[in-house]
Amino acid sequence: GWLGVGWLLGPCLIQPVQVCSVWVPAFPPLWVPVGRAGQSAGSRGEQARQLVIDLETRGKQAFPIFLSILRDTGQGHLADMLTEECTCLPVPPQLVDLRPVDLWEIYLPDLLAPRVGFHGEVPTKSGCLIATCACQVYELKADPCGHCLILNNVNFSGDSDLSTREGSDVDCEKLEKRFKALCFDVLTRRDLKAQEMVSELRKLAWRDHSTLDCCVVVILSHGCQTSHIQFPGGIYGTDGKPIPIEKIVNYFNGSNCPSLRGKPKLFFIQACGGEQKDRGFVVDCDSPSDKAPGGSLESDASPFQTPSGNVDEPDAVASLPTPSDILVSYSTFPGFVSWREASSGSWYVETLDSVLEQYAHSEDLLNMLVRVANAVSAKGRYKQMPGCFNFLRKKFFFICK
Repeated sequence: GWLGVGWLLGPCLIQPVQVCSVWVPAFPPLWVPVGRAGQSAGSRGEQARQLVIDLETRGKQAFPIFLSILRDTGQGHLADMLTEECTCLPVPPQLVDLRPVDLWEIYLPDLLAPRVGFHGEVPTKSGCLIATCACQVYELKADPCGHCLILNNVNFSGDSDLSTREGSDVDCEKLEKRFKALCFDVLTRRDLKAQEMVSELRKLAWRDHSTLDCCVVVILSHGCQTSHIQFPGGIYGTDGKPIPIEKIVNYFNGSNCPSLRGKPKLFFIQACGGEQKDRGFVVDCDSPSDKAPGGSLESDASPFQTPSGNVDEPDAVASLPTPSDILVSYSTFPGFVSWREASSGSWYVETLDSVLEQYAHSEDLLNMLVRVANAVSAKGRYKQMPGCFNFLRKKFFFICK
């Protein structure tokens, strides 16, 4: 506020004090009258003490800043008089930190404690959940909090030219256990043709989610590049027919799935985004450089699919209304392969499961996906870079049993 200092009472007369305009961020706009003409009652000490009391009502920094102003304007003798006459010496002036701060930081465990395992304990500084505001966090109250559909394609028809996805059952088993532990009602379907996958997805989208708070779809299959506007990539059914990921996601948008409006819809895609193999690039010695994992590496790649018939390619700058409350997590960057091992499963799912186990109780989803991307990017001779398309409006924290 702007502090205007007008008058200070002396022992016998009113002494003028220079008027100064100083930006004082410690307290709101005010004028502090230090005595008035004709109000000479009380000793100088009493008047000084009353001034201190008035200033202290403006916050603990008001009096030190007032003294600093007097000294900065060449009136140090008045500052000394106030200090001497005051029975309680003020706190020495301190520099005011003008950096922006969050005024409404809260502990999320107070909000989520009944379901995230804090059980009334005060979280440590390293383990506490902090958000700008409770209204910026998706609220998960239902138990289960939502449905989780896992589509796991392992064996493909002979005429599809797609190989058996060894290790996919390992991925599926990990994610079944993980999402059950995160309070989801998990349903798994294995080896579905493209139309059967569409049927299961539509069936889930048509369900009544009004008493639930979230929905998760996990797809483990071979993948490919497809023409798209919103979300890149396609997923193969066991018959070798692709389904655009864009089509899958839109089954659950606000128009097609009204009972999930305003609720988070999460998609985790373990499939290749194309056929390119990323050999990476030379990095500094302090960057991560893991040795290639043992075992036989396989990819979920398949050739790019060109639309049949006379179909116009979508313009690169074309856009549609952005779906809200949707996050699509890809195992790899569009156009590149995604690596999988027969014994331990895919790099992406193995890392995702591990990160969820360690951090789901304390970190939001986006932060954990950054951890996944960092860990996967450090693996192997051929590289892999997970990523996501995020259209969530709030922070998302899983519920942990």
